Parts: sequence; C-alpha cells; structure tokens
Amino acid sequence: MTTTLTGTVVSTKMNKTVVVSVVRKFRHPVYNKVIIRHKKYKAHCEDEKIKLNDQVVIRETRPISKDKHFLVLNKIVVSNKK
Repeated sequence: MTTTLTGTVVSTKMNKTVVVSVVRKFRHPVYNKVIIRHKKYKAHCEDEKIKLNDQVVIRETRPISKDKHFLVLNKIVVSNKK
C-alpha cells in the first residue's frame, strides 16, 4: 500500500524536484499535550507550475534517486472567498 501525504512546498531550487514539509500533530500519551512534528520529503515534479508555499499531495513510489522516493500527484487549490 502506498503512502499519501499532504504538505507545503518549501523549496523549488532543484530541477524536477521540490521539497515538501509535512506537519504531523499528535497528543502525548502521558501529558496530553499536542505535539507538532515536521518532516521534509523530496518529491519528483515534472511540471514547473508548482511554486513556493503551494499545498500539494505526494505519493510514495519507487526510488527515483538517493533521497527521492515520492511523486507529486496534484496541487491543492485553496479558495479565499468570503
């Protein structure tokens, strides 16, 4: 089963690669405090339409390079209508 994650693009400086930061929130089992963990994933992206701070969905795939094991599926469009 492949893993699908949602995150924010934090870097687009590499060719056909974006760095996506995924935020995970969970409650501590003893102290019941909400803990936030961040992890960055390198993802393969053929389109040059993905920009900084875009919300994207990434999916786990076969290894593309040493660090790249994810593929950008699509960009999440956020509407700011009131």
